[in-house]
Amino acid sequence: MPPRSSKRQKVNGANGAVKDAASSLNPADPWADLPTQLESAIPKANAVAKSDGQLDAFTTSNAITAAATFGIKSAGSNNAILVKVSNGEATIHAGDPKDALFVLTALPEQWQEFFRQTPVAPYQSYWGMFGMNIKQGGIEVVGDQVAFAHWTHVWRRSLELLHDAFAGPTPADEEPETDVDHIVGRYVYIRSPVWGKCKVFYEQSGEGEQEIVFLHTAGSDGRQYHGVMNDERMLKGCKMYALDLPAHGRSFPYEGYWPGMHTNTEDAYVGCISAFVKKLGLDKPIICGASMAGQVCLAVAARCDEVGAGGTIPLQGSDYLNMERQWNDRSPYVNQALFNPEWIYGMMSPTAPLKNRQLVWHLYSAQAYGIFHGDLDFYFGGWDGRDRMSSIDTKKCPVYMLTGEYDWSNTPAMSQATCDKIPGGKHQAMKGLGHFPATENPRVFVGYLLDAISHIQSTRA
Repeated sequence: MPPRSSKRQKVNGANGAVKDAASSLNPADPWADLPTQLESAIPKANAVAKSDGQLDAFTTSNAITAAATFGIKSAGSNNAILVKVSNGEATIHAGDPKDALFVLTALPEQWQEFFRQTPVAPYQSYWGMFGMNIKQGGIEVVGDQVAFAHWTHVWRRSLELLHDAFAGPTPADEEPETDVDHIVGRYVYIRSPVWGKCKVFYEQSGEGEQEIVFLHTAGSDGRQYHGVMNDERMLKGCKMYALDLPAHGRSFPYEGYWPGMHTNTEDAYVGCISAFVKKLGLDKPIICGASMAGQVCLAVAARCDEVGAGGTIPLQGSDYLNMERQWNDRSPYVNQALFNPEWIYGMMSPTAPLKNRQLVWHLYSAQAYGIFHGDLDFYFGGWDGRDRMSSIDTKKCPVYMLTGEYDWSNTPAMSQATCDKIPGGKHQAMKGLGHFPATENPRVFVGYLLDAISHIQSTRA
């Protein structure tokens, strides 16, 4: 997202109170001078940086022919933590912010929240602090904005090392190990409005009576649902399908596609889902998806007869999003394979198993140029259901919304406000989950999902 001016005059404190940004710049606050407050943590982080596998992978490249330095500091301070990046190395030390290409700044109390062992939303990441729908004053990126986008993977990892050196690693859940997989995949041809004919890939598992179709987030694919589709509880109760949208993941490009020109609209999206449901002969399946797919679940509920849906479970969805877009996700000056996964990485819960968070990063690094950006055409204002939620017939197509508490893109409050417009609609905030609940922590998410399925079945019956 684009760096914004910090001219906003209000800031939400840790307790949710709104106060004047200028009043929070108290020189007596120990967090007003970040290098001093983190004095003992900086050498620890610097030592870890020398052997950190992730930082080594991010910095080792013969393309890095000249060192680059960026800074991290409290607003109003003349002291910064500097990170110098060269081929195969990143060093962390205190210094003068004038020596940095760009500087990440935040108010003292915002850094204090970030450096808690288990931060609350949106302080789990600098992107979250920067804000989309949770607007905060005091956050500003000063200096070279292209360099800020270039090095997003390195400054994110450097902040993680500093956090862990100061507060200790955030306690995270473990992902159970397994050697058995129940998922099979195949291709099928569908023809949908706007996109036309396409050879799409889908996966299937489970032998239960309830059919359910899972839809992936913008710029990703159906592998997000592998944990859910291998869960014993789901295998017993449901027959599950996960579709890769045309030109996404393992699906082929659609008719008339040019690399980099993809866009998504309600008619294209709903038409594709409808074509898939009819091609497979599904009988009133539940449609479930997150983020962009959470929004289309609301569109499907409003157009349930057209799709043949028997209920929807929108994850991280709302009837409209009105926020600023950033353009680095399709910039010729920024590596999307690095920028796109970094941008969304901070939307997840810090307590989710690390391997699952890394899977989300991997999936977002793997997509074709322009796919994520084109999907966001739908997510950012392309979908507007504000005047249609009240007309959804929840006896015919029940709606049960679920939203992760750590999502700063589509917050639980936003989903609740949408649900309040839907007669008979239900919404539940999910503890310890973020923007990608099905991938972040499938074991926890499935508990919420089963409640939603049960509600839909009993309401529809």
